Amino acid sequence: MSTPPPSSRQDLIAAVADTMRTFMAHAVLFQDAVAKSVGLNSTDLQCANLLLLRGPATPGELAEWSGLTAGGAITAVVDRLERAGLVRRTRNTVDRRRVVVVPDTQEMWRRVGPRYVRFAEQWNGYLETLTDDQIAFANTLLRRASDINAEQIEWLRGATGA
Repeated sequence: MSTPPPSSRQDLIAAVADTMRTFMAHAVLFQDAVAKSVGLNSTDLQCANLLLLRGPATPGELAEWSGLTAGGAITAVVDRLERAGLVRRTRNTVDRRRVVVVPDTQEMWRRVGPRYVRFAEQWNGYLETLTDDQIAFANTLLRRASDINAEQIEWLRGATGA
């Protein structure tokens, strides 16, 4: 059964909201499936991805980025990622007491990257059907959605004391 086309601006906005909710649910479930397919859990994969995106970090920084508590939870994540060969702990060159978690980018792409090949092929195939203006708009839309998500994460963490 197909949904009838939206008939008003409010209907269009509601349709975008439903589409975004569906997209976000599928993105979370996809990332979970990727994580499980390489022997990780979702949190570990997201922490590894944060290290790829932002670079080496102290465990405390990684805990802050991910919303995990510093101490036991983040230590367990780093331990699992280190056992998996995806990160290594090094000492800070300025303060040798501080630990820095460094991603092994090559190993991450070797182990996890192949799980994204089919997705990338489908996505890139779709993008090829769009005009440059449509791609630019999509990039703006997705970047803004990401920024709003980040803002809301910070607000929720502050509101809940997490």
